[in-house]
Amino acid sequence: MKLGLKRAGWLGVVALGALGAQKEERIPGFTRAGSRAQRELEAKLRSIPSPEMAERHLRFFTGEPHLAGSDRDREMAEYIRGQWKEYGLEEVRLLEYRVLLPYPEEVSVRLMEPYESELNLREEGYPEDQDSYDSSVGLPYNAYSASGQADAQVVYVNSGNPEDYQQLEQLGIDVRGKIALVRYSVPYSYRGFKALTAQQRSVAALLIYSDPADDGYGKGETYPRGPWGPESHIQRGGIPYDFLVPGDPLTPGWASVEGARRIPASEASSLPKILCAPLSYREARKILENLSGPVVPEGWQGGLPFTYHVGPGPARVRIRLRMDDQIRPIWVVEGRIRGSEEPDQWVIVGNHRDAWIYGAVDPSSGTASLMELARALGSLLRQGHRPRRTLILASWDAEEFTLTGSTEWGEQFADEVRAKAVAYLNVDSSTSGPNFEASAVPSLNDLIESVTREVPDPGTGRPLHQVWSKRTAGEGKAAPVENRLGSGSDYTVFLNFLGIPIADLSFEGPYGVYHSIYDSFHWMSRFGDPGFRYHSTLSVLWGMMALRVANASVLPLNFEAYARQVTVYLREVEKEAARKVDLRASLAQASRWLEASRALNRRVRAALDRDALPAPDRLRQLNQALAAVEQRLLDEKGIPGRPWYRHLIYAPRYTYAAEVLPGITEAVEKRDWEQAQEETLRVEEALRRAVEQVETASSFFAAQARRKQRLSLRER
Repeated sequence: MKLGLKRAGWLGVVALGALGAQKEERIPGFTRAGSRAQRELEAKLRSIPSPEMAERHLRFFTGEPHLAGSDRDREMAEYIRGQWKEYGLEEVRLLEYRVLLPYPEEVSVRLMEPYESELNLREEGYPEDQDSYDSSVGLPYNAYSASGQADAQVVYVNSGNPEDYQQLEQLGIDVRGKIALVRYSVPYSYRGFKALTAQQRSVAALLIYSDPADDGYGKGETYPRGPWGPESHIQRGGIPYDFLVPGDPLTPGWASVEGARRIPASEASSLPKILCAPLSYREARKILENLSGPVVPEGWQGGLPFTYHVGPGPARVRIRLRMDDQIRPIWVVEGRIRGSEEPDQWVIVGNHRDAWIYGAVDPSSGTASLMELARALGSLLRQGHRPRRTLILASWDAEEFTLTGSTEWGEQFADEVRAKAVAYLNVDSSTSGPNFEASAVPSLNDLIESVTREVPDPGTGRPLHQVWSKRTAGEGKAAPVENRLGSGSDYTVFLNFLGIPIADLSFEGPYGVYHSIYDSFHWMSRFGDPGFRYHSTLSVLWGMMALRVANASVLPLNFEAYARQVTVYLREVEKEAARKVDLRASLAQASRWLEASRALNRRVRAALDRDALPAPDRLRQLNQALAAVEQRLLDEKGIPGRPWYRHLIYAPRYTYAAEVLPGITEAVEKRDWEQAQEETLRVEEALRRAVEQVETASSFFAAQARRKQRLSLRER
């Protein structure tokens, strides 16, 4: 026991020494004097978020189910608005959007052969978790499923991806008119892509279940003894085709404000036309063990204790689904702290509030961290610490349906956001375990790494960056920050539609109760974050990043890293295309971008080291030029087939996985070499625009040097 205490103390001394060494360095974007002032401010920030307050917030937000558009969702929005006003945030307001938000009226799945049995769509209650007995929890469903009835034999289709259907074709299995039973994982693909894939193959209906090999006992102890999913857990979730266009399906590309034009549902490209419902593996087992036909291909066997077969039949299922297809209100809460020097430059931080049930991890952990961040920033403001740039905090709604609230807000204020936003920092689920994860555009890598070097890891006391980078290196990652960006969270509208630099932060761990009734306060306090230290640490990280962007003399955007990453992406697609696409001009522009960025970085570092920055007006123009670089990578025509997605470097695949150089990549995968070459020209032009924008930013330092030279000559 004493030895343990001595080791803990020694680790604490090491951690303090390591963190202290970092504090001597100049913060990216700050002068040396500015760095000292910023660290003093950050020391105050770090003292405010507390595990005790994070626990209190989470207990409140997980107290009742709060599906988007529900009365409880509205109550929580009003609560957040009131708390933010009390904390001292300014211009706090609640914005309402009216969007297509269907609730279920009937969800029925019945096994008809080889025997009749109504499949149970209720999750089992556990005495350890009284919330699991809540009778107000609604029917589990897949949002935006079509309504109707299907009665057919079942075919098991593994993960329901195109290659799975292709394997069935090779086995001579015809899926047309059948009901497809698919797993959520192996590998993960977004449930909406599973629905589209089934729809394209004339499947009558889709059932999606969580196999125990993926998030149940195949991973370890199940709830309530462990963090993994028990046999009755059901993963709810939307199935819209938001990889085509996110947001309200009836207002694609424009905001669903009062009086907005709405298209007919029949014309909405993001709405599925297939029936789809979720199942637990307890109920899916009743179907799987009654399938005959060939034994499943290699890799398809799940964790249930029998050999899987693909069917079809003899298991036959009848599905009845009735959705109300109602337009409902949702609410975005927004609060600000006005900037003292550059109020028209915005740093936006956001998290979504709505959950399928309690959402202790997703998203209420993030909401609890956001509340502690708001409390900390309000406290600093009352102490007289107003940031240089404006901070905007946002509580989004209906993210779980189709990234709705953030998308509608972004579309409503698109022109203003493009003109003023310099970064969007997102947290969806802040905590499900101890492993820090960060995704971002490459220009924000330095910001993220600089902050993690100065914050201790709650589990070890060592600098978080040290723990994080060691783990990610062991996982085979070249760098700790993930720069390949997909979708599935609220940063989508900012990056892909508006061209704003984004980062996404979380702590992660074993988590098998996603979107189920067991994603509860008890699960979090027992497995996800006992003690709630990671919740409060995330608030500190988030706040430090936001304040560094908000207070930096020169925005901490490093485009060297971006240019290097784009070069890697171009080389990858060049290899995939087997040199049938000429990428030399694009590679040349990427090289120009790298050199221009290096020159800019040298000038920025020299100016900050000497505290020789341009005059305030020109410094403001410099920062505006830096913030606009990301937008130069957009094309108003969008990527082929998906015009809402305008970023030419990043887009989500239909699976939500990251896709780089999407226009070129998709053309190459189709072996459409003419289209691929056309897309290459668009990328080349976007990179040329980025080069010019970086050179514009760099010119402010050149002009500064010329003015100083003229003054020196006059003095002589």
